[in-house]
Amino acid sequence: MSIRFDGRVAIVTGAGGGLGRCHALALAARGAKLVVNDYAATAAAGSAAADAVVEEIRRAGGEAIAAPGSVTDEAAMRAMVEQALATWGRIDILVNNAGILRDKSFAKMDLADFRLVLDVHVMGAVICSHLVWPVMKAQKYGRIVMTSSSSGLYGNFGQANYGTAKMALVGLMQTLAIEGAKDGIRVNCLAPTAATR
Repeated sequence: MSIRFDGRVAIVTGAGGGLGRCHALALAARGAKLVVNDYAATAAAGSAAADAVVEEIRRAGGEAIAAPGSVTDEAAMRAMVEQALATWGRIDILVNNAGILRDKSFAKMDLADFRLVLDVHVMGAVICSHLVWPVMKAQKYGRIVMTSSSSGLYGNFGQANYGTAKMALVGLMQTLAIEGAKDGIRVNCLAPTAATR
């Protein structure tokens, strides 16, 4: 079966590399127009990683724009959503993929690192989903994917913060799937395992 996303607009967070880049390229290869988000140290500097993925998509004949910024920055994410709407007039897909690691055994973990991981993974997904929700609701169509992890499902030494964040996304997914059903918004999780970036 050939799955196509022609005419659809997708936002992928953390798409400058790794799994996010793969999501962006796969969606673009199937006809979606892409908003490629990746963290930028400063707004002025932008994100070289996001720009590189945009160029890769364009070279392959697709349409893409870069939207640098941290998913924890509500103003930056609002600007990303507004940019997508101004460019293409709709948002059909959101892949909440942005994340960080601050691995250390629980006994040695600084609570600031625990909070930071929760903020990026959980609140980043909440912020982005909350911003696209009214757009998808008005369209009566939306697809949201949360990136969970086997570290959340099964645990992994040194990843109490990461595992907690990834299981929180499962709870968010379950509730949003119920609330979005009547408006054609489907919400799912992926739980990948990786040995490298």
